[in-house]
Amino acid sequence: MSQLPQPTEPFAWVQAAGGPALVCRPLEPFGPHLFTSRLWTLGSAPTGESPAGWLEVAAAVGSDAAHLVRLHQVHGAHAVVAQPGARPDADIVVADQPDVALAIQTADCVPLLIADARTGAVAAAHAGWRGLAARVPIVAVEMLAREFGSRAADLIVAAGPSIGACCYEVGEDVRARFQTAGFKDDELARWFFLEPQATRRNPSMGGLPAKRRQGHWYFDGWTAVRDELAAAGVRRERIHIAELCTASHPDRLCSYRHDAKAAGRMAAVVRCATRRPSPRSPDDPRAH
Repeated sequence: MSQLPQPTEPFAWVQAAGGPALVCRPLEPFGPHLFTSRLWTLGSAPTGESPAGWLEVAAAVGSDAAHLVRLHQVHGAHAVVAQPGARPDADIVVADQPDVALAIQTADCVPLLIADARTGAVAAAHAGWRGLAARVPIVAVEMLAREFGSRAADLIVAAGPSIGACCYEVGEDVRARFQTAGFKDDELARWFFLEPQATRRNPSMGGLPAKRRQGHWYFDGWTAVRDELAAAGVRRERIHIAELCTASHPDRLCSYRHDAKAAGRMAAVVRCATRRPSPRSPDDPRAH
């Protein structure tokens, strides 16, 4: 796996049955999980509709197709409690049952996996720029609190590969959406740049304009995720972002911006490590 792009230190590549996968070490004890790569079966499925591919994903976290909960992702911030067999229109799903695995699919958007170190509840969320403008990270934290009594300070969050500010050119309409949503000027200054923010880890993709186009920006979704989670009360040292740009590494990661309609899909999947009673249960001392 030496040819794989190297993520930030909390993350590591592992060899799963389906292929190379990324895991976040601090999250693993509380939520068995992984982020797949382009080399999995789903990486060759442009729509993400691959029964064999999803069976592969479920098995990787000790689950099966019947207990793998997926969403019909709509680029919003609607959150639901997992119900095996259902696939609602939503971009956030939560659960506290160890026999249920939560999965989302991405090809540039931010995949978020969350585990509560105290209650054992987990969440999976899909956040493109529209989702971030709608505050998906904050809504996910609030959903865990409402349904399972989670406290933001107990949450551990991992954000897998997604497109970075090295490559993600957006129009003025995107920045305007964040302004309309009520984000502050100092936040926008941290998230939108006039020039691509290339790094040694994430070089800019080929084909970017040689000069900045009027009314265009480069969007840093990773910093937006980190800031929104912190605003929701998650401790910054418990927010882990892989910082691998999908468009910088299209040979190993799936990128719609790079490959357009031919882009495959990657999965982010998480399962509860243990079953703990909900605060609503009379068997849970927290209910008293």
